[in-house]
Amino acid sequence: MDRALDILQHAPDAKEYEALRAIDPDERTPFDHARLAEAAWWHRAFEESMSERQQAYAGFAAAGDDRLAGLLAARLSIEFAMHGEPAVGAGFLERAKRHLRDQPDCVERGFVTMVETSMLRTAGRSEDALAQVGEAVACAERFANDDLLAMALHVEGLLLLDAGRVDDGLARMDEAMALILAGSISPYFTGIVYCALIQACLELSDIRRAGDWSDAAGVWCEALPPDAPIVGFCRVNRAEVARIRGAWPEAEAAAALAVEELSAIDPASAGLAQYQIGEIRRRRGDLEGAAVAYGRAHELGADPQPGLALLRLARGDADVAAAALRTALASVPAGPRRARVLAACVEVALATGDIAGARASSDELAAIANGVGTPAMEAAAASAEGAVLLAEGEAENAADRLRAAVSLGQDVRTPDETARARARYGEALRALGDDEGAQLALIGALATFEQLGAEPDAEATRRLLGTPEAIPGGLTAREVEVLRLLATGKTNRDIAVELVISEHTVARHIQNIYAKVGVSSRAAATAFAFAHDLA
Repeated sequence: MDRALDILQHAPDAKEYEALRAIDPDERTPFDHARLAEAAWWHRAFEESMSERQQAYAGFAAAGDDRLAGLLAARLSIEFAMHGEPAVGAGFLERAKRHLRDQPDCVERGFVTMVETSMLRTAGRSEDALAQVGEAVACAERFANDDLLAMALHVEGLLLLDAGRVDDGLARMDEAMALILAGSISPYFTGIVYCALIQACLELSDIRRAGDWSDAAGVWCEALPPDAPIVGFCRVNRAEVARIRGAWPEAEAAAALAVEELSAIDPASAGLAQYQIGEIRRRRGDLEGAAVAYGRAHELGADPQPGLALLRLARGDADVAAAALRTALASVPAGPRRARVLAACVEVALATGDIAGARASSDELAAIANGVGTPAMEAAAASAEGAVLLAEGEAENAADRLRAAVSLGQDVRTPDETARARARYGEALRALGDDEGAQLALIGALATFEQLGAEPDAEATRRLLGTPEAIPGGLTAREVEVLRLLATGKTNRDIAVELVISEHTVARHIQNIYAKVGVSSRAAATAFAFAHDLA
């Protein structure tokens, strides 16, 4: 594949792009067309890229160079599939296979096999894909081609994850990433593997790992041309990670930019970014804005569930939400991808009084979490089970599960979901007669909701707390959290670390606390906290 590497192995800069464009179109060789197609792709000139790539393919085919004609046809199959034209993509894949059918064993054949397995997976035929992906891996090893090896390993990893073989799947993904970290993979394939790994981690709710790889991908993207489409693909994942971490303004800005960058090249990926915008708006209480975002996500080809169903629930259409989730769940195969839909099913079922349905969804979610074993997935399962137990009247068991959900959520720093679990934990403690513990849990949840800007959850938590006088001294929920930690003897630095805020912000909160409760020292503030059951 040495000749192909001349075409695919780097991201051409603007100077190289202009030099290729300067070649008289009538004098361009198939290699010139192929290189220009690659350069145009990296600079977001997608129509030019597709035109030049097709001319490159036609030139190689006319010259009888079946190996490179097959390679270009396979690449075109990817491009057309990404553009939302799967039938055209399938046609080019068949052309690629035909070109290579009578060729001796070669790396181009392995590349085509890898593309075919990816397309089979996209079509929902993961078992068929898994049966043949090993051929691409073996071909890459025979010809010592790291680009093909990284791509084939990452596809095999995704297929193993689809089959529920989580450890094996992640091992293949890790092997592909090791090749990338060694610096032996070309930029195009590096971007694909980065994105696939982060998406897989997000599906498994491996939030810490997704965040680490997302940060690494962001650093890698800085070395690419600023218009490179791969930057947009990376941005979709970074937006989701930022949303989960609670950085909602950053997440929405990244998602909006990704929509702008990707709508022309990969509408479905743009739709995933649009979905993140919908999720943020729904959590903030901007229901109209969320509806627009979910609708746009659907138009672009992304599934707007379970967010759209939860939006219906927020609007009071619980029965509509339940029906939508039943449809959504029927279309998701067994495995980790069902987890988010199942968590939403629990919420909606409890809202409609369907405790048996909530229990069934919770039990399935727990089984998935046991198989995956990531802390965030376990936290989601514990939170769902705790909510169901509370509805079943098992307050003590509910408190145990919800306490576990809070602890796990704090460990992986998923503030929104952790605050939801903490609020329910407060409800469980109140049902057990522990009003003091309930108040502290609810105040802690309220502080997070207010910091995030999650107004619907904040308002619901305020109602659980009762009147504003339930928080003495006119303190805000965040100030109560700071006061509680101060009263345990923690320093400003300790408080900043625990609440994930700056020491400067902690100092400002403490000054506000002093002013509101009429004290001037940490000792007096501590006394106030104990006197009012805030510590």
